[in-house]
Amino acid sequence: TISNILSVSGGLSTAVGYPLDTVKVRIQTENHYRGFWHCVQETYRREKVPGFYKGVTASVLAVSAVSSVSFGAYKNFLCTICKLRYGTADAKPSKLDVSLAGAAAGASRAVLTNPSEVAKVRMQTQRNPHPSITHQPASKPKYRGSLHCLKVIIKEEGFGGLYKGCSALLCRDCSASAIYFLSYSAVCDWLTPDGRNKPGFLVVLLAGGFAGVLAWGLATPMDVIKSRMQTDESDQHKYKGLIHCVRESVRKEGAKILFKGLGLNCIRAFPVNMVVFVTYEGVLRFTDHYINKK
Repeated sequence: TISNILSVSGGLSTAVGYPLDTVKVRIQTENHYRGFWHCVQETYRREKVPGFYKGVTASVLAVSAVSSVSFGAYKNFLCTICKLRYGTADAKPSKLDVSLAGAAAGASRAVLTNPSEVAKVRMQTQRNPHPSITHQPASKPKYRGSLHCLKVIIKEEGFGGLYKGCSALLCRDCSASAIYFLSYSAVCDWLTPDGRNKPGFLVVLLAGGFAGVLAWGLATPMDVIKSRMQTDESDQHKYKGLIHCVRESVRKEGAKILFKGLGLNCIRAFPVNMVVFVTYEGVLRFTDHYINKK
């Protein structure tokens, strides 16, 4: 039940924020957009509404599956760390324990989601003018859907193609997940009055939103590099690896390139992670109460 609710929560939050994610990826990987609104206008003018939802199916399914795994992995890693350090899983974890468990959960998430991230980014950056623009039948795109995209990648680039940008994704998710759970825990501790062992509803909302913004603020540079590495198809070979991608991007476009999409990431992160953590805490409390009643 816990995993199902977290899966639905993760999937819905991804679907709602997906148009912003498409705009973010395009801004990060293509330098002809002058900003957010220019990208929105150009995408709508050429591709209409469907242009904002390319690759949404695979992304929603992947996030739905991994959301529960991510929180479950964090909880299990934290229990294991507490057992090793204090002899019991119920011991109050230190800030270091929370950070380590968060980083481990981020690593497991990165390994599981990389193939769907590659498909998502390739679909989002694929240009298909809407038939109403060209006044001709739509030409057949290279990728006809998320599953077809994965098949083409395997055929042209081998299974290794599904893990393009994995080094950047690992750096992004390990560091962001560590700060995500650490900042959530710290804000909850700070705002919860003495004598209460659980944070209140408003505290969870605020802490969850703040944790999301902080995590994505830290994650944005590696998010840019990940997107650029994953759009590098077999016939391009622009980037030899993580360091080369960082060096080439900064050399050609300046250090500011590493922060493209920062505002979008933070705007999307606050409401999405408020909902995620409220769902997480609500499910935990419901199950705790139910088990205790038993």
